[in-house]
Amino acid sequence: MIDKYLSYLSGVRNLSPATVKAYTKDLGLFRAYLEINRLAFRDVDTHSARYFVAYLKEKNLKDSSINRILSSVKGFYNFCIRFGDAAYSPFEHIRSLTASRSLPDVFSPEEMEMLLSFPDGTPSGIRDKVIMELFYSTGCRIAELAGMNVLDVNLAKGSVLVRGKGRKDRYVFLADPTVSLLHRYLHIRQKMVKPFDVDAAGALILNHHGERITVRGLRFVLKKYLQRLPGGKKVSPHSFRHSFATHLLDNGADLRIVQELLGHSSISTTQIYTHVGIERLKTVYRNTHPHGKMTSAKEI
Repeated sequence: MIDKYLSYLSGVRNLSPATVKAYTKDLGLFRAYLEINRLAFRDVDTHSARYFVAYLKEKNLKDSSINRILSSVKGFYNFCIRFGDAAYSPFEHIRSLTASRSLPDVFSPEEMEMLLSFPDGTPSGIRDKVIMELFYSTGCRIAELAGMNVLDVNLAKGSVLVRGKGRKDRYVFLADPTVSLLHRYLHIRQKMVKPFDVDAAGALILNHHGERITVRGLRFVLKKYLQRLPGGKKVSPHSFRHSFATHLLDNGADLRIVQELLGHSSISTTQIYTHVGIERLKTVYRNTHPHGKMTSAKEI
């Protein structure tokens, strides 16, 4: 039944391969739990469902990961009920865990400028700067950038078609410096592309072999520049996306607009970035307000 459900997600609901892969991983844990306890999925009751949550906790998974797995299992049972293979869902009354959401790491505007100054003027350096400019200018995910094609870019309009998660396409926009840099890069790219490689011919970002760059390749490129940032700040490729959203909101952008640009299905996902802004306001307050500077009882 799990295999049937995965086929349904892929063939009928037309979910992306990456999304189906995530469901496969989540339901694989549920399948393992059933096998360990010698249970059929129809034999699972509410008590067994609760023990499954405990089983996941024992694996030291994050609460957010456990909630995602529970969502996958609930979807599976809803599928079984719909097609008459289960009478009810034992997970119906299993509540999601209260997952604490850590604030994402973001670059300051000064750190962003520093990062963009690191690449040199060689073809590979220009490509590297294009990568960082695209991340910061569009807020796209790393897989979205790897899958970006030349024909997705409209330099005249300063926009890019991004093929997002769940096969949800959206348009994002390019800052003027990014448009100028892309003009230069596209001229260089023609000499970089691997001959007779159909995929490379359409790919926007190429690796040093002239082939479409992979997600792993993008991480490798970014890592060498991120390591050069002073202060030992814990950042990642995804920090470009966090910075894109945070800087927009800090400068007065509407939350709904940022939601659209990020490709979030729910605005609650986007709201994490408002907390980043609040934390920054608190820091400014503590550092500048006379009472905010008071740290001891004696001072107060």
